[in-house]
Amino acid sequence: MERMSLLREPKQRKLLFSAGLSWMFDAMDVGMISFIVAALAVEWKLGAQQIGLLTAINSIGMAAGAAVAGVLADRYGRRAVLVWTLLIFSAASGVSALAGSFAILCVLRFIAGFGLGGELPVASTLVSESVPIRERGRAVVLLESFWAAGWIVAALISYFVIPDYGWRTAFVISAIPALYALYVRQAIEDSPRFTELQSERVPLGKRLALVWSAEHRRSTITLWILWFTVVFSYYGMFLWLPTIMVMKGLTLVKSFEYVLIMTLAQLPGYFTAAYLIERFGRKFVLVTYLLLTAASAVWMALSLSAGSMMAAGICLSFFNLGAWGGMYAYTPELYPTAVRSTGVGLAASFGRIGGVIGPYLVGMLVAQKTALTSIFLIFFVAILLGAFAVLFLGKETKGTDPDRM
Repeated sequence: MERMSLLREPKQRKLLFSAGLSWMFDAMDVGMISFIVAALAVEWKLGAQQIGLLTAINSIGMAAGAAVAGVLADRYGRRAVLVWTLLIFSAASGVSALAGSFAILCVLRFIAGFGLGGELPVASTLVSESVPIRERGRAVVLLESFWAAGWIVAALISYFVIPDYGWRTAFVISAIPALYALYVRQAIEDSPRFTELQSERVPLGKRLALVWSAEHRRSTITLWILWFTVVFSYYGMFLWLPTIMVMKGLTLVKSFEYVLIMTLAQLPGYFTAAYLIERFGRKFVLVTYLLLTAASAVWMALSLSAGSMMAAGICLSFFNLGAWGGMYAYTPELYPTAVRSTGVGLAASFGRIGGVIGPYLVGMLVAQKTALTSIFLIFFVAILLGAFAVLFLGKETKGTDPDRM
């Protein structure tokens, strides 16, 4: 595998690592929710629909945060919005440890989701704009690989902390990023491209019109379909994974152990996507990894033994998160700098609607005793729809400059 020249640039390496850690903390928070709801289901005697509602509310917050932060980042800069969203989600997550009722926890999870949803598209835009074109896709996929690290940390905390010290302690740990946000404020600079255009800022109404103009409409439609189907399937499957493992006969602690092992497979999924995306292009990575994700979902649904579940889960993690990396790399490349963060934020926001529907739909179907095979078939179809949208509607952006297209 060829050397990644990006890593030889100290300034870019620092940016990637600094933004990556904020991404890791986001993933840690989202990951811990999937484990915490499994524990809450036992302690608070929550039903399947309540679990689905809690995870859905978190995604509603993410949808709102992505849209608002995307718009604000094109007005006030990527770095400022990155810091504020980091502070919002970590503070709300830490306060969640004090929640005394299901309703209060839902409110806090909405606020945390708002910060989470806002941070992700802004961070990817910042990194995409701050590295050379030849390294842009790889850099953003490597940024996305920190998501796997965050899930691994979440799985470790959940495995070693929740069974002995309870879910409230896990939430307290998730407040740590608030301190890190103070470091980020000093450690990184805004993107050079945004800084160059500060005197040419486009009004909000015009930005929204440009995203849906004839020039960008096809790209916007492609991205909205892609984001919706990927987020819908990811949150529908992965937030329920520990609970599904229990439903298939594993103990709560054993399900945490299995999900931890599956999560480790995300890292090679990202790294292979990072290599392939600059070698064969964005569409190749997205279509290939999404098709293999769909196949893995069917395998998971049909798995009867613990070994088969483990193998299917590893493949699901590998290909699904590799596709996520490709999606985050692809999205900013379809819009010029003046409207980039707005376009990325709106696509991510629409995708988060899928993140609302997915987990809640699973909760409803589980409550109705729907077979897991039928549930996973829904995700199989959704993933195929996303892959075909990119294949037939998407355009290749490898090596292109959206400001000169």
